[in-house]
Amino acid sequence: MSGVARSWALPVGGGKRWDLAALGEVMLRFDPGEGRIRSARAFDVWEGGGEYNVARGLSRTFRRPTTVLTALPRNPLGALAESLIAQARVDVGAIVWRDYDGVGREARMGLNFTERGFGVRPPQGVSDRAHSAASALEPQAFDWDEVLGASGAHWLHTGGVFAALSAETAQTALTAVRAARRLGVTVSYDLNYRESLWRSHPDPEALRAVNRAIVAECDLVFADDRGLAACLGLVSEEVGRRAWPTDPGPPSKAAQMAFDAFPQLRGVAYTLRDPKSATVNGWQGVFHERDERYVSIARPDLEILDRVGGGDAFASGLIHGLMAGESAQRAVELAAAHGALAMTTPGDNAETNLAEIEALIRGERGGSR
Repeated sequence: MSGVARSWALPVGGGKRWDLAALGEVMLRFDPGEGRIRSARAFDVWEGGGEYNVARGLSRTFRRPTTVLTALPRNPLGALAESLIAQARVDVGAIVWRDYDGVGREARMGLNFTERGFGVRPPQGVSDRAHSAASALEPQAFDWDEVLGASGAHWLHTGGVFAALSAETAQTALTAVRAARRLGVTVSYDLNYRESLWRSHPDPEALRAVNRAIVAECDLVFADDRGLAACLGLVSEEVGRRAWPTDPGPPSKAAQMAFDAFPQLRGVAYTLRDPKSATVNGWQGVFHERDERYVSIARPDLEILDRVGGGDAFASGLIHGLMAGESAQRAVELAAAHGALAMTTPGDNAETNLAEIEALIRGERGGSR
């Protein structure tokens, strides 16, 4: 096939407010810098969340209008999160505000304490997110025809982290993707498997039931063979292998199983990582369409400052390329380079631009000209 992803490209005009709406929880991340959580006396604060990070990357790096569909508590921490989201040029108008009871029994701000790690010391995260405002989001919290209809978003992105927060968020995610499908909106979903979240879900069978119902409405899924096996029950002999393809070819067996199981699915994408230490990783992006696999430049010794958000930046780069009507090969190169650059700065998100991404794709490294 030609590799030109014409069917993914956004229509010209149409009067929609946003290129993408991201449905998910936004947390405040407390970062002790080079130190450790256990001995920290000060933290830098960032906003982040697997779904939101994609909207932020599209807005900050690729200058696309985006919004976030989330809930925040009506208190100073919620106000801080709103301010940080707005600084990222992500529209805050669709945020749902929940009253704060002074304790956080029902609606509080989700917090995430994250160490970057260094060398032989791995990164470490400590989440404090129970009873967050976003975890109580129910389907009726949003007018789906408004946020996804004629004046809403061209594309909806959500993920397995949000779906796993509670029975309510699982239903909200499913309602959202079904509404998007009904309204002709492109849907992407990052399976983003987190065992700790699904383990606490009230329904022990929810992991696969919820994810399969959501993926049945999706155009693009971000998941490697492990994610497809754990979340969808699509187990192939590839699970556990670390194959680094160097050339385009047919879809992997795991991806082909996904295409066979979900007829409406058009793409499967993921990153390959080979951790050598907390600060050196192998890195490559892979994108499957139904007839072919596309792979990015392999970076076998990528230096890492902060690995959090690399996969989300990969997703936003791929979505941008597809929205722009770029070839599938070009889209996966943009994705992998954006993800690589995201891991060179602190926080969940890339602080970069298209010129730096293009330079990295060309093989230019560091220094000034």
